[in-house]
Amino acid sequence: MSTYRLNNLLSPRSVALVGASPRRNSVGRAILQNLVQSGFAGDVGIVNSRYSEMDGVATVPSLDRLPFVPELVIITTPPATLPVLVEQAGRVGAAGALIITAGLGHGPGSLLEQTERAAKPYGIRLVGPNSIGITVPAIRLNASFSAHTPHAGNLALISQSGAIAAGMVDWSVQRGVGFSGVVSIGDQLDVDIADLLDHFALDTKTRAILLYIEAIKDARKFMSAARAAARVKPVVVVKSGGGVEAAKTPATHIGALAGADAVYDAAFRRAGIVRVSDLRELFDCAETLGRLEAPIGKRLAILTNGHGIGNLAIDRLLELGGVPASVGPTVQAKLDAVLPSIWSASNPVDIVGDADAERYAAALEALLSDQDNDAVLVLNVQTAIAAADDIAASVAKLVRTYREQHRRWAKPVLAAWIAAEQATLDTLSNAAIPNYPTEGDAVRGFMHLVRHREVVEALAAVPPAMPSSFAPDVAVARSIVARAVTEGRSWLDPVEIKRLLEAYEIEMVPTFAASNVDDAVRSASELFAQGATVVLKILSPDIVHKSDVGGVVLNLTSPDAVRTAANEIMARTASLRPEARISGVIVQPMVIRSKAREIIMGIADDPTFGTVMVFGRGGTAVEIINDKALALPPLDLRLARDLIERTRVSRLLRAYRDVPAVKPDAVAMVLVKLAQMAADIPEIRELDINPLLADESGVMAVDARVAVGRTEPKFKGSGPSNLAVRAYPTQWERHLEIKDGWHIFARPIRPEDEPLIHDFLRHVTSEDLRLRFFAPMKEFTHDFIARLTQLDYARAMAFVAFDEATNELLGVVRIHSDSVYENGEYAILLRSDLKGKGLGWVLMQLMIEYARSEGLKVISGDVLQENTVMLDMCRNLGFEVKTDPAELDLCNVKLRL
Repeated sequence: MSTYRLNNLLSPRSVALVGASPRRNSVGRAILQNLVQSGFAGDVGIVNSRYSEMDGVATVPSLDRLPFVPELVIITTPPATLPVLVEQAGRVGAAGALIITAGLGHGPGSLLEQTERAAKPYGIRLVGPNSIGITVPAIRLNASFSAHTPHAGNLALISQSGAIAAGMVDWSVQRGVGFSGVVSIGDQLDVDIADLLDHFALDTKTRAILLYIEAIKDARKFMSAARAAARVKPVVVVKSGGGVEAAKTPATHIGALAGADAVYDAAFRRAGIVRVSDLRELFDCAETLGRLEAPIGKRLAILTNGHGIGNLAIDRLLELGGVPASVGPTVQAKLDAVLPSIWSASNPVDIVGDADAERYAAALEALLSDQDNDAVLVLNVQTAIAAADDIAASVAKLVRTYREQHRRWAKPVLAAWIAAEQATLDTLSNAAIPNYPTEGDAVRGFMHLVRHREVVEALAAVPPAMPSSFAPDVAVARSIVARAVTEGRSWLDPVEIKRLLEAYEIEMVPTFAASNVDDAVRSASELFAQGATVVLKILSPDIVHKSDVGGVVLNLTSPDAVRTAANEIMARTASLRPEARISGVIVQPMVIRSKAREIIMGIADDPTFGTVMVFGRGGTAVEIINDKALALPPLDLRLARDLIERTRVSRLLRAYRDVPAVKPDAVAMVLVKLAQMAADIPEIRELDINPLLADESGVMAVDARVAVGRTEPKFKGSGPSNLAVRAYPTQWERHLEIKDGWHIFARPIRPEDEPLIHDFLRHVTSEDLRLRFFAPMKEFTHDFIARLTQLDYARAMAFVAFDEATNELLGVVRIHSDSVYENGEYAILLRSDLKGKGLGWVLMQLMIEYARSEGLKVISGDVLQENTVMLDMCRNLGFEVKTDPAELDLCNVKLRL
C-alpha cells in the first residue's frame, strides 16, 4: 500500500494509547511517560477500563468513548486482544495502529492473519507487531519505549531491530545529531521498509535515510522504492546476517558463488544504497550525512598539527579510493605567509606541533579558498602548548562565517580531535562540523559523501546503446527449455546447451553427446578429419564437477585413444560414484588459445531477489579463489562493465607484457546476453559457463551446465516474474498507422534516449512547453531529462513515438502511478509542428491500454484552462473535466478505468 495514510500515521494530530499501565517497568507505562514528557501538542487519550486516570490523563474504557478520533492508536495489550482492537480502531476512523505487542504467530489462522484481516476493510495502516515504537521529534511525538527522545533533525531511521533503533537514539542524543523520524518496523505486517523509503524520500525535512535490515520481504517493491529514494537523497544501510549462508548445497560453481549476503550487496549497489559494515560506521555515516552535503569531487585537503596522523589519514584516503588534494602555488604562497617556514609545504598540511588557534584559522581559511580541493579535514592532536578547545572554537567560528558567505557552494569541513573532552567536541558539533574519534573514521565519513555523489551520478548516467545486430532467437531457446521441463528433466544435455547459447549468439565449442563408446569414436573421428585434437568428458546429470571423478581426458589424437579413454572414464566414474546416472561421454575438439583468460559467468537463483548474474575468475578452483562479483539483471553494457571491473580478474582482461587485451566489450556482451536470456526464460534456474575463454579474437564457451524447472511467480506485477528489477518491456513495442498512412513506431522509453529527448525539445515551442510544465522552461538539464528517461517500468512508464521513415522522435506520453497502484497521473508532449495529425490521440490510447493492463483504476491529470486542444481530446477519450476548486486556471481531468 506504500505511502497511503502514512502522513497521518507519522504526523498524527491525535494519539490514543491502549494498554497503558501504572505498573513500574511495564512497556505501557514507559510509552505513556515518553508521550507525556516529549510534549506532544495534539490530543492524547488512554484506553484502560481499570483506572480513571494515569499521569494526569483521564482514561476511557474503549476507543469509541474517546472525545476525539485518534489518528494513531498505540497498542501494548496481550496478543489475543489485537484483532478486536484493530477492528475497533478502524471503525472509529483511526488512520493507523502502532502494534508494540509481540508473539502473534504466523501462518493461516494465526493472530497475525486475523489482525491483518481486521484492518483491511477500514484501510487502517499497521506498524509492527513487535515494534518498540515511532518517534517524530519535530512534532514532539515519542510513541516508543526508548530511553531517550532524540533531537529534531534531518535524518530518518528505519530499523527492523528495536534494539538498534534505541541504540541509535541514545547515540544521537550524546552527539547532538537529530532525526526527522525513527520507525521500528518490527515484523512488517503492513508498513514495510519500502513504504517508509517512499515516505521519507518525499519528506522535505529528511536529508538522508538510514536503514537497519535483517531481511527483505518483497524485493521488487523494495528495489523500486530504494532506487527512487537514492536518486534524491543518501540512503545508507547496515545489514546483519553476512556471516550466515543458506544451508542448501549449490548445484554449480555459480550457485556456490552466489551467497545470500553477496546477493544483498548486489541489490544495494543496484539500488544506489551505500552499505556500511557495522553500527560504528552507521554512526559515522549519520554524523556526516546529518550535517553536510556531498562534495563535487573526492579531493581531500588535510590540515593537521602532526605529520604522522596526517600521513595515516592520507593512507586511509587512498585505500578507500579518495584523492589527496594538491596545494596549488597561489594557496601555497598564502600558507607561506602565515605559517612557520618548517610547515610541510604539501598535503597533509602539517602546521607543526605548536600550532595555536590563530594558526589553525589562517591555514584553514587558505585551504577553503583553494580550488584544488573539494573538502577539508581538520585534525588535532592535543599538546600542552595550545588548548584544543580554543582551536576548536576558532575553527567553528571560521566555518560558520565561511558557510554564511558561500551558502549553497560551501565545501564540506570535517574534523577529528583525538581524545578531546566532550565540551570540545560539542563546540564542533554545535557548528555542524561532523567530528570523529580517529582520522580513519573522519576519512571514511568523507568517502561516504563521495560514494553518495557517485551513486547519484551512476543512476543518472546514460548507458551505451546496445548493438542493433543482437537479435536472439527466443522461440528456439524457449522450446529447448520447455521440452526439458515437460519431460521432467532438471538439466539440459550438452547439445541442448550449445543450441541454447547459440540462440543468444554466444559461441560455444562444437559439442557432441555420445551414449556409448562407439558413438564417441564416431564423433571423434569427424573431428580428427578436421585436424582437431579431442577431449572427452563424462556425461552425467548427477556429476557437477567432472574433474572430481577424473571425468576429463585431454589431448586425444586417435580413435583407439578415444575408445580407451571413454571406457576408462565410464568405469572410473561408476566405481567412484556408483549412484550416479551415466549417460555417456561428451566429445569436443581441444581449444588451444594460449593467451586466453579463463572466466566464469552465469545465472543463479536467489530466494529473495530472484535471478542474479555472477561473474568471476574461472577454472576448477573458482570457490577457493573466490574472485567474483554479482549483479541483478537486467544489464546494459555499462552495468556489465561495472560488474566486470569489480573483480580482480578484470585486470587480466587488459593488455600486459606480450598478451593483447581481450576484444573490447566481448565479455560484457555475453553478460548482457545471459541477462536477457534470464528475462526471457525464467525456467532457467541456474546457468554456469566455466570456462569462458576470452582473448583478442573474442570469447568462446568451453563448458556449461544449465539447470531448468517449473517456476512459481516470485514477484507480482507484469514483466518477468523472476526479476526483482523489471526488465525493459519489449511487449509494449507497437507499429502504428495514423492519418494519411503515416507509420510510427512507439516503444517504452530507454535511458539512452536522452540525446533524442534534447533534440526533440528543440522542436517544441516555448508556448507549448509552458502549457505542459505550467511555467516557462528555459533549459533542460541532464538531471531533469535523466528523471524522464530512466524508469524502473514498475511505477512509471513513458512511451516515445518515432517516424518509421526518418526515425525522428515525435512525441512522448508518460504515466506515473501512485503508491497504492490505483491512480496514474499522465502527461503528454508532442512536437509543435505535428499537432492535429492524430499522434496525440494514438499515444493517449496506448497509455490508457497500458494503465488497464497494470490494473490501475483511474488516470488523472492537470490541464491549463487555456489548453483547449488537450481538454477537447480528454473529453473525446471519456475523461471527466472539472475546474480545480483551488486553482481556477487549472482543470482536473479524470478517466475511470
